[in-house]
Amino acid sequence: MRSDVTLRRLDEGLLEDLLDAAVADADPLEVMPPVAGPDGWNGERRAAFFRFHRSRSLSAEPVESTYAIVVGDAVVGAARLCPLEGPRHAVEAGVWIGRSHRGGGVGGAVLHQLLVLARADGFHSLFVSTTSDNAANQRVLTAMGVDLVREGDSVTAWVDLVAAGQG
Repeated sequence: MRSDVTLRRLDEGLLEDLLDAAVADADPLEVMPPVAGPDGWNGERRAAFFRFHRSRSLSAEPVESTYAIVVGDAVVGAARLCPLEGPRHAVEAGVWIGRSHRGGGVGGAVLHQLLVLARADGFHSLFVSTTSDNAANQRVLTAMGVDLVREGDSVTAWVDLVAAGQG
């Protein structure tokens, strides 16, 4: 497991670094909901990135916890935990990693840290959703003994945090 990968809770000070990482190394559709207009990181899309994170995780009543993924001293992506409705005490994990940092074990380190955070916050299960072409994420989940459910281009999984915390 990589020891140089850390998660830092997103704050206003890290938000600009997160945007810089996204602009340098990711497509806008990989990191935020679609914004009307021309492709690429134009001024409106950058402003929408700030609005999105401020409304989701930096507001007075956040709906999710967002973390900057830091490798060494560089912000390279974001991870989030968003509580799900229902009786399962469940949380959804979401991750994006800049293209130049994919495939080197960053995602696996992030997922393991998200499991620890979710368990510490009292959640019993963690939901993960990815695409069928994200083989690295699927390998990490399979190595954890998690069953993957494939439906079209979507691959989902539930991680039992109670059982996983006992191993």
